[in-house]
Amino acid sequence: MSRLIRLAAACACALGLLASTPASAERLKDLASIGGVRHNQLVGYGLVVGLDGSGDQTTQTPFTVQSIINMLGNLGVTLPPGQSLQFRNVAAVMVTASLPPFARPGQQIDVTVSSMGNARSLKGGTLVMTPLKGVDGQVYAMAQGSLAVSGASGAAPSGGKVTVNHLSAGRIPGGATVERAVPTTVGQGDSIFVELNDADFGTAQKVVDAINAMAPGTARALDGRQVQVRAPDDVNQRVAFLGRLEGLDVTPAIQAAKVIINSRTGSVVMNQKVTLQNCAVSHGSLTVTVSNEQQVSQPNPFGQGQTAVTNKGGVDIKQDGGNIFNVKGGTNLADVVKALNTLGANPLELIAILQAMKASGALRAELEVI
Repeated sequence: MSRLIRLAAACACALGLLASTPASAERLKDLASIGGVRHNQLVGYGLVVGLDGSGDQTTQTPFTVQSIINMLGNLGVTLPPGQSLQFRNVAAVMVTASLPPFARPGQQIDVTVSSMGNARSLKGGTLVMTPLKGVDGQVYAMAQGSLAVSGASGAAPSGGKVTVNHLSAGRIPGGATVERAVPTTVGQGDSIFVELNDADFGTAQKVVDAINAMAPGTARALDGRQVQVRAPDDVNQRVAFLGRLEGLDVTPAIQAAKVIINSRTGSVVMNQKVTLQNCAVSHGSLTVTVSNEQQVSQPNPFGQGQTAVTNKGGVDIKQDGGNIFNVKGGTNLADVVKALNTLGANPLELIAILQAMKASGALRAELEVI
């Protein structure tokens, strides 16, 4: 327990140093993006062949059989009608990729292949040529290649089985070739737009000041996220201007006080502007214990009865009395951490305490549950 207390004190001191350190300047490319410079998602449906008996069970996935028949028909192979096909080395998959900005025909991109049916593993398989389409239905890339699956599995004759990692999905590095370029509007018009990753009026004004210091009178803020910048008309000059623009150092405004709570994992994260006011907290824990004990009942010697196994279950509910703690207010993150550590609550209990503090007005921060 003393070791945990020393560790909590050390964390509080470190957080206090972070809280007292002024915000440092960051590159503009880390705070914002250029409007129109974006990734585009691609998706396609294909087949993975060459599996070692770990493919789809075609009796349960009829779309796999239909896809094989269509593929063979396109290759000039005609199958007799009404024939029942049984494949164990083929799997139907969805192929996804992200088309980077300014991608040109002939460029290679990575693809992710995921099983659609009941294939046990895609390890050792090869993706057959698959067109990748965008949201407009046009084909932008063609994917094909051998899958890289990071995982393994093993089974014992007695029925035991061990699986490491996920075997029904894999990647093909450089597995797709771009066939069509996406038009971009960056080189059009007399202005470009700088879009902040997080909307903030203070940061937007600092971005405007930094750009105008480099090129006076060229930038103006449209709102808390978008900044309009007048750029050179010549393509070469515009690219050089954008390069200098992304390298500008901007000190972002301090974000509003916020506490992020993940109710599934019990994680609680707060930023440096969170403060507390003096309050009193009483929190009791409720423990529910469910027990199940097996008992064996045997007949008397030379009796006609049989040995029977019965289950004896029980449920016990225990509620610990909650003490009242006087939590002193804190003006920085280290004081807040120290005040919360005095409660001795686990993360799940801390979530309920923070919600109650917010409702009472003692927690000066926005509470967000994810």
